[in-house]
Order: sequence, then structure tokens, then C-alpha cells
Amino acid sequence: MKALINPFVTSGYVSSEYFCDREQETERLIREVTNGNNVALISTRRMGKTGLIQHCFHQPEIKDNHYVFFVDIYASKSLRDFVYALSREILEGLKPFGRKTIERFWNSLKSLQAGITFDPVGNPSFNVQLGDIRSSEATLEEIFRYLEQADKPCIVAIDEFQQIASYPEKNVEAILRTHIQHCVNTHFIFAGSQRHVMGNIFSSASRPFYQSVSMMKLDKIDEQKYTDFAVAQFARYKKKIEPEVVKDIYDRFDGITWYIQKMLNMLFSLTPAGETCTKEIIPEALKGVIASYHYTFEETLFRLPERQKELLIAITKEGEAKSVTSGRFVNKYSLASSSSVQSALKGLLEKDFITYEHGVYRTYDRFFCIWLTENY
Repeated sequence: MKALINPFVTSGYVSSEYFCDREQETERLIREVTNGNNVALISTRRMGKTGLIQHCFHQPEIKDNHYVFFVDIYASKSLRDFVYALSREILEGLKPFGRKTIERFWNSLKSLQAGITFDPVGNPSFNVQLGDIRSSEATLEEIFRYLEQADKPCIVAIDEFQQIASYPEKNVEAILRTHIQHCVNTHFIFAGSQRHVMGNIFSSASRPFYQSVSMMKLDKIDEQKYTDFAVAQFARYKKKIEPEVVKDIYDRFDGITWYIQKMLNMLFSLTPAGETCTKEIIPEALKGVIASYHYTFEETLFRLPERQKELLIAITKEGEAKSVTSGRFVNKYSLASSSSVQSALKGLLEKDFITYEHGVYRTYDRFFCIWLTENY
């Protein structure tokens, strides 16, 4: 494989040589799903769940023996959205295996057959529109029937699985659990970033998925492992990076993988071949990253309702905000009222602008947080 221009990948998965550590997590996740278990993989967002799953999917134990499907349901709002995303991903995932394999799936989806066509060369097109799914439950049943009859074991990873808890249909968990509990040929990875919602789905005795999975929490990559990885990647390109630089950005962004990768990507690009990356370059790198998102952040803030914008800025200034509906907090940041804060809070949480854990509200996006601090 041709070497990358920049070895610090910030989107997608390339190969194991550009993937930092996660050796124990990789071994465990592969062992679980290849030994008949379903897994709930939980961590904060941007900690690297997607990368870990893709890394596992590329290992020979899985790649050579299974069909693998990765479906992200973050943007889904209903069971119909879920079924649409799942059916589309299965078709995409089967493309490398040729027309015969795709036709086997196509023939099992009676309710959507008209929406899958082949060009003269045999390449499939997924022409299904959301409205073509007349009965979500019927199509879902067809999908599960296909997975169970596939000529190889299947592994389905569903990212941001906690979304199903907010679907308007009240029985989604029960419907999925009914299908999944009968699966022998198919195993599932349920990945999620809202820990309390995921915890409720899988740990509450009153919920359908109770005690149906192995629970797996994804923590930070060890700082020393990250340092060794960064030093080695710089060295491959005849560059150097001081270990203190990695420690600085690791601490600055609480060990969250994506932010570290983004900073290392920028630091690498600013370091000429034969030179050393030092701590003095960090401000310039951070400024470059923030500048690349300036327009996005500006637009995002412009589109927020005024009360939500005011509260977001207040929480950002506070850093770790507690009791945000209290008179003290409302007065300190000149907010309208406790009731308006309560309403704005709900909107910001739903849109993932802020997080709430252990009684503390924080601005979710660390780069957005820095931009807001600098501009407001």
C-alpha cells in the first residue's frame, strides 16, 4: 500500500500501521463476536469506537470468514430510518463479493426488490427511497432472514445504537430483541456514546435487551502508547517529535483520540522533513485547526436559537457548569430566567452541543469550546 502523505488519520480507517494500540480491546472484541456473543461497546464520542470496529473487521479472523456490516444510525429518527440504513449498508457491504451474493440478498428482500437494479456490467444500484419502505417490520424481518441464511457468518455493527431509544415507535427494542435472540449465524456490536442511555438499554431489568450482551467500555489509549506511536510515525517520515508535545496535547484534550489525532495531523504537517516538532509549535497548530472550522462554527452558532446560544456560551465560559438553572448561574451570565435555561438546556442536549455527566454540563466539542472562548 502506498504510504499516506500524513500518517495521522482523522477520518475513516486505513490499515493497522496507522492505528494506535487497542491491542487488548481488539483481541477481546474479536473473541466475543467470533464466539457467539453480542457486545455493547460504550464510550464517549470521538474516543475511537468506529476505528476499533473497523480495525477488528480488517483482521484475518473476521475478514476471511465473515460478512461484516457497519451501519451508523446517528441521524436516524424512526424504525423506518433504521431499516433503510441497514438495508443500504448490507447491499454496500456485499458489493465486493459479486453479483451472485448480492442477488441472494436482493431475492430475500421481496418488499424492496423493485428498488435494487443492476447495470449491464452487473453493478448494483440502491434506488430505494425512504417512502418505499411501506412496512418497516416486514422489511426488517426479511433482512434478518437473509442474515441467518447467508452462506457465511455475519457481524453487524450498529453505531450510535442509543438512537433507538428516541424513536417514536415504542416497541423498537422489543422488535429488535425478538429477532436478535433467534440469530445463530449473525452477531452484533451495539456501539454507543451516550453512556446513561446505553446503560439503561442493556442494564435495566425492565428493558428487552437486559443481560443479552457482553458489556465493553472503551477508555483512553495509554499516554505512553500514544507517545510511542507518534514518535514512530514521525520517524517513518524522517521527522522527530518531542515526547513532551504528545503529553501536552494528550492532557489538553483528556486523552480523547480524535482530538489528539487532529492535533498530531496538524503538527506533522507543520514540521519539515529532518526537523523536530517542539512544544513551541503547538499554539500555531491549534490556531490552524480552529481556523479550519471557523466558518462551520460561525454558521452553527448563527443557526442556534438565541436562548440556546446564550446558554452554550455561558456553559463554555464556566468550563464545568453545575446547577445551571440556579439564580446564581442565571445572574452571573445575564440569562433570561431559570425556566428559559431549562428549555434551552433540553435543546442543547438533544443536539449534542453539551454533555451531562455526574451533575456537570460541558461543551461537547473541544475545538468549538476553544473557538467560543476566543470569540465570546
